[in-house]
Amino acid sequence: MDLAQSPVSFLRFLLLPGQTVPEKEREDKTRSGSREIKGAPTAGSSSCGHVLASSCAFSRTQGCLAAAMALWHQLQQLDSRYLEQVDQLYDDTFPMEIRQYLSQWIESHDWDAVAADVSLATVCFHELLSKLDEHYGRLSVGKNFLLQHNIRKIKRNLQERFQEFPVYMAMIISNSLKEERKILEMAIKTQENAESSQSSAAMEKQKHLDNQVNDLKKKVQETDQEIQVLEDLQDEYDFRRKTLQSRIELEMNVHTAKELQREEMMIKEMFFRLNKMREVVVNELVNSLKLADHIQFMLISVEIPEWKRRQQMACIGGPPNACLDQLQSWFTALAECLQQTRQQLNKLQELVLKFSYDNDPITMGLNTLQEQALMLFKNVLVNSIVVERQPCMPTHPQRPLVLKTGVQFTVKLRLLVKLPELNCQLKVNASFDNDLNETNTVKGSRRFNILGTSTKVMNMEESNGSLAAEFRHLQLKEAKSVGSRTNEAPLLIMEELHFISFDTQLNQPGLCIDLKTTSLPVVVISHINQLPSAWASILWYNMLCSDSQNLSFFLNPPPMKWGELAKVLSWQFSSITKRGLNTDQLNVLADKLLGPEAQGDPEKLVLWTMFNKAASEKGTYFWLWIDGILDLIKRYLLNIWNDGLIMGFIRKEKERTLLQDKKPGTFLLRFSESCREGGITITWVEHLQNGEPQIHSVKPYTKTDLFSISFPDVIQHYTLLAVNNTPENPLLYLYPDIPKDVAFGRYYSSPDEAAEKMDIDKPIYPYVRRWILPVSDNPGTRPSDCMSPGAHGQPELMNRDSGMDTV
Repeated sequence: MDLAQSPVSFLRFLLLPGQTVPEKEREDKTRSGSREIKGAPTAGSSSCGHVLASSCAFSRTQGCLAAAMALWHQLQQLDSRYLEQVDQLYDDTFPMEIRQYLSQWIESHDWDAVAADVSLATVCFHELLSKLDEHYGRLSVGKNFLLQHNIRKIKRNLQERFQEFPVYMAMIISNSLKEERKILEMAIKTQENAESSQSSAAMEKQKHLDNQVNDLKKKVQETDQEIQVLEDLQDEYDFRRKTLQSRIELEMNVHTAKELQREEMMIKEMFFRLNKMREVVVNELVNSLKLADHIQFMLISVEIPEWKRRQQMACIGGPPNACLDQLQSWFTALAECLQQTRQQLNKLQELVLKFSYDNDPITMGLNTLQEQALMLFKNVLVNSIVVERQPCMPTHPQRPLVLKTGVQFTVKLRLLVKLPELNCQLKVNASFDNDLNETNTVKGSRRFNILGTSTKVMNMEESNGSLAAEFRHLQLKEAKSVGSRTNEAPLLIMEELHFISFDTQLNQPGLCIDLKTTSLPVVVISHINQLPSAWASILWYNMLCSDSQNLSFFLNPPPMKWGELAKVLSWQFSSITKRGLNTDQLNVLADKLLGPEAQGDPEKLVLWTMFNKAASEKGTYFWLWIDGILDLIKRYLLNIWNDGLIMGFIRKEKERTLLQDKKPGTFLLRFSESCREGGITITWVEHLQNGEPQIHSVKPYTKTDLFSISFPDVIQHYTLLAVNNTPENPLLYLYPDIPKDVAFGRYYSSPDEAAEKMDIDKPIYPYVRRWILPVSDNPGTRPSDCMSPGAHGQPELMNRDSGMDTV
C-alpha cells in the first residue's frame, strides 16, 4: 500500500496502537513485560540498575507502538480546527516545545505504565532532561541564542514542577497523547465520512463555487479576446468597405468591374462574419451575466447567511467562525468580472458608434445587458459589507454583544470586495438604533447616544490586504427621556435589544451606491452585576433567531430544545477553559432543569422563564447558578478543572454509589447546587467499625473562601478534629484511586510563596508567621449537643474558625 496515496489509511494505520480499550491495554502490557517494571527493586534492594534494565525491557515491549512514531507529524498536517484543539493540550506546565523536540522519544514510551511506577517515572524524568541537554548541545552558539535560552528555561521549570512528582509529569504526557489520538481519530472519521458529513458537503459546495468563479473568469477573459478580434474585424471591414466605395467612384470602368465585384463579394462575406461575431460576443456576455447572477445568488443568499449564522454561534462560545478570506476572494473575483464586463459593454457601445446596421445584435441587446451588469455590480457591493467582529468590551472579550454604558467597546467592519480604487474612499459612520420603526422596536425602550470616534475610513490592512474599518473608542451614554420608564417598558433591561448600524456611500463617475449593515442585537447594561442575565439573553437570542433587527424577540421568546441548550452550556465551559461538559454532567443539568422524568430528552422544550427567570429549587436561578460556577472556575479552579480533577456536576445518589465501595479517604469534588454565586464541595467516604460506608461533604467553598486560600491548599491541609482535638486529614485519594499529592501536589503553595504574600506590607516589628487551615469537627466523634440537621439527614457542623459546614 502506498501510504502517501492513501492518507486516511495511513492515519488509521498510525492510530491502531491507541484504539484498544484502556483495560485491554493494561492487560496486554502486563503480559508483555510490565511485570518486570512492577517488580522494580525496593529501597533495600540492589540498585537503580535494575530499574534501568526494566526500562530497557519496557521499551522493547513497545514495538507495537512504533507505528505511532509519526503521530506528532501527522497531527501537524491536519486542518486548523484540529490544530487549535492540539494547541489547547499544552501550556507552560508542559510546553509544546518539548513535544516538538522530543516527539519520537515521547511516542516510544507507554506513559500509562510509567505513571503507575514511581521508579520508572523518575528514570524517564531524568532521561527527558538528558534528551533536552542533547538537543541543547546540537544548537550552534550565537545563531540560536533565543532557542537555547528557552530550552534552559523549560528545563528549570520542569525541575521545579516535577522533581518531586515525576509521576505527575508522566500522567500529563499520557493524557496529552490520549487526547492527541482522539483528535487524530476525529480527523479520520471526518475524512472517512466525508461524503455524508456536513463538513464534506460544505467542502463540496466550496469546490463547486470555486469552479464556477473560475469558469466566470475564463469566460470574461475569452470575451475580452473575442471583442478584440471583433474590433479588428470591424476595422478591417470598415477600411475595405470605404476603400471599395472610393474605387467605385474613381475607377469604375469595364476593366475594373469584375475586380471590384469580387472585392464587393469578399466584403459581403466579411460582413456576414462580422455579424456572426457580434452575435457570438453578445451571447458570451449573456452567458457570463447569467453565471455571475447565479454566483451572486449563492454568495448573497447562501454563503453570507451561513457565515453570519456561524458567527452567531462563535459569539456565544461555539466553534470558531470560518475565516472571511474565502468569501472575500469570491466577492472580489465576482466584482472584478462584473467590472470587466461593464467595460466590455462600453467597448461594444464604442464599436456601435463607429458602425451599426439594421438588426445589429449589439444594439438590440446592449441596453438590457448594461442595466443587468450594473444591477449585479451594485448588488455585490451592497451585500459585501459585513461586521467582521461584533461589538465587544475589551474587558469582557468572551462575552461580546453585552455593552455597559460609559465603558469603551470595539467593533470591526470589512468590505468583501477588495478593489484598489476603493482604498481610503469609503467613510463609515456608526449610529445606534437608527431607522427604528414600530415593527422592530419595543415601546418604552431606552435610547442611547454614541460617544467617541463614530466615523472611520476603510483602509487596506497590511496583514491580509482586506478593506476594513475598526472602531476602537466607542462608548454609549443613555439619553434621558421624560417620564417613568418602569411604567412604559414591558421588558427588563437585560431583555432590551438594540443594534448599531453602519453606513457609507461609494461615489464613482456615473455610480453612487449606499452601503449599510448592522451589528447583531446588543444588550446595554448600566451595572456590571447585570452582565450574567444580559449574557443569558444573548445566548437565547442567537441560538433561536438570525434576524438582526428583531428587537421585540423577548416580548414572546420561543422555547429551546434541551439538545440545543446542552450544546450552548458546554460551550460556556469550553470557551473559558479547556474542557466542555461531558454527557454525564449534562444529564445532571437536564435533571435539575427539567426534572428526572424528562430523562435528558434532547427534544424536550426549555422555556426562557425556566432558564433565566423562574427560580429553581432552593431559590436559585438556573442560569445564574451556572454562571456563578463558571466564574468560580475562571477565578480559582481553572487548572484543576482543565486537568479533569473536578467531577463537577453529579447526582447525590450517584455520588454515594461511586464512593461507598472505595477505600476510606477516597473523595471527589462537585459543585454545590445551592450556592447561587458558585460553590465547590468535597465529598469523601469513611468506613465505620462494622464496615458500613459513611459519606461526608464539607460546606461548599465559595469565591469569598477561596480568595484567602487556594483550593489545592484546602485539600492538602483539610483537617478533622475529634473531641480530644486529635487532627486528621480524611482526604487521601482522589476518585477513583489517585493519591491526592499526585493529583494536586503541583498546585500546593510553598511556604516561600505564602511568605511573599504576607510580606507585601512589611511590619515595623516582627510577627509570628501564621496561615489559614480548613478545619471541621469530626462528624463521627462530635458531642451530641453540637449536632444540627443537615443535608441528606446527616449532621451539619460549623467550622470553628471559618464558618464552613461539613456533612
